[in-house]
Amino acid sequence: MTQSQPRGVRNRNPGNIDFNPRNDWQGQIGKEPGGRFAIFDTPENGIRALGKLLINYRGKDGMPGVGGQGIDTVLETISRWAPSSENDTQAYAAAVAKRIGVRPTDPINIKDPATLRGMVVGIIVHENGDNPYPDLVIDEGVRRALA
Repeated sequence: MTQSQPRGVRNRNPGNIDFNPRNDWQGQIGKEPGGRFAIFDTPENGIRALGKLLINYRGKDGMPGVGGQGIDTVLETISRWAPSSENDTQAYAAAVAKRIGVRPTDPINIKDPATLRGMVVGIIVHENGDNPYPDLVIDEGVRRALA
């Protein structure tokens, strides 16, 4: 790993998940020195954690007037993932929604493997500027998230 790689890639945490000692993620091996993000042992486990978080968001309160009950749209998911205080949430959600072929406010089934995979890849691209992982790594991380 080189310093020129994006932080999420260096940390094997391509979603840039904040470290929280209460979250005992499979494969989480610590926190980046002087930073706020978790470090994982493998990219697959970092992708698993990303997918698990997206699935867990489904049971949280969504945005009034958007989608159905709970967080069930790309806009609501990205608004929770990347708050507007730190991100251009609208642009982020639009880019991820385009990747999976829906509008940001269309309801999605996050437990559908293709939908979850599209969300994961969209977040990886947005957080790291690119997706450096081969399909096998993404697919294994998504499989672990859905297991």
